[in-house]
Amino acid sequence: MSDADTNALGTDLEPCSTDPETGYLRDGCCRHVESDRGRHEICAVVTEEFLEFSRARGNDLITPRPRLDFPGLDPGDRWCLCLGRWIEAERDGVAPPVVLEATHEAVLEEVPFSTLLEHEYEG
Repeated sequence: MSDADTNALGTDLEPCSTDPETGYLRDGCCRHVESDRGRHEICAVVTEEFLEFSRARGNDLITPRPRLDFPGLDPGDRWCLCLGRWIEAERDGVAPPVVLEATHEAVLEEVPFSTLLEHEYEG
């Protein structure tokens, strides 16, 4: 990890998931990458409710897509979510829990720390 990879707690960014392998760079980490227009910076533990919410909005994270090296997600999987989708889900009351240690600090530009704390994964 580079020095720039700091999590929402201000410490070193931890991996979100390597099984399934997540992140914009598919390196397991929710990094801030300038070329990532979707900002896959928030590490969440997906719920069935969130997966259905996302699918209803045109982003099916359930169905495997082998050609894209995407295994499909099950409730309980950790995944680097697009920041905008998580914010939308939070507004609609279906935001999945967030792993703060694996969520990039850049999300704090858009989401107050107190909001992240309200959704902190405890597991």
